[in-house]
Amino acid sequence: MSDRTPQVSVVIPAYNCAAYVGQAVDSVLHQTYTDWEIIVVDDGSRDDTKLVLEQYSDRIRYIYQQNQGVSIARNRGIELAQGEFIAFLDADDYFLPEKLAAQIAVFRAQPNLGIVHSGWRQVNSIGEPIKDVKPWENVPKLDLEMWLRWKPVLPSAMMFRRHWLERAGGFDPRFPPAEDTDLALRLALMGCETEWLRQITVCYRQHEQSAMYKGLPQAKSLAAVMDNFFARPEVPDKIRLLEKQIKYSTLVWIAWYLHRTGHPVEMAEFLQRSWNYTPYLPVETVINWAECFTEFSQDTGNELDADLLTQSPEWQQLMQWTILSSHTTIGL
Repeated sequence: MSDRTPQVSVVIPAYNCAAYVGQAVDSVLHQTYTDWEIIVVDDGSRDDTKLVLEQYSDRIRYIYQQNQGVSIARNRGIELAQGEFIAFLDADDYFLPEKLAAQIAVFRAQPNLGIVHSGWRQVNSIGEPIKDVKPWENVPKLDLEMWLRWKPVLPSAMMFRRHWLERAGGFDPRFPPAEDTDLALRLALMGCETEWLRQITVCYRQHEQSAMYKGLPQAKSLAAVMDNFFARPEVPDKIRLLEKQIKYSTLVWIAWYLHRTGHPVEMAEFLQRSWNYTPYLPVETVINWAECFTEFSQDTGNELDADLLTQSPEWQQLMQWTILSSHTTIGL
């Protein structure tokens, strides 16, 4: 590796990803843009990750640390990075060939930007396409309100100006696996500007070990991130006015996500929590829950089995709880 300073630092956190990390590294080596360095932070892998990476030893910086979680691994990468820009790549994802070139072009055209975000292709464990995700269709502008409402965060699809990551103090290890959402919200609150690159730049692998399948930790973490954000004194008044609305919609989404990942008891608990923030009358709230579950399922290319949901003992108990809660509210 040469002594020159690269423009882009690609940080790859890896934990027991021997099956995939080679493809991740190859996808950087095959970029049309070549002014990069690759930093792989091995977060205490116990599989053959190190062995796989030995064949790349002259083209990557390999760092091994005791297992501390992805936030600490990414933060280590930020500390070591020399580039003006940082692109994160999870070890089970892989870039498409134009990724770095296209995002750097947006930064060059708009020097005020701190983040350039893009779309992604969901693929299965062997890399076959599932669907293309184009978040800008729902979220054309990425300001603080839109980050809060939609949370369209995927680190592998983003590129950051390094000094913004340093100013923010990197990822907060208190919030796995929603530390990426926490970082995006903190950066937006600090005034970091984001623009869309309206193209698919990365393949985001869906498999049983990936974070999206860790239903309960994801749910609890995301709820904690929202509470932590709104506890910040510097939140602008116009955003604070949206707190109940945003917490309601977030908690309902979490409940659906728990339903989808097989946690019916916790699903009901999060719907009960959303009741505290609902803008609707009691009956309207229950209808809205069902409508949201249907919509969220369709967004992921699935149909909600409404009978299975509404006939489950957890849903039945929840309905009894809403009736009691409605009477309590009316009686006040």
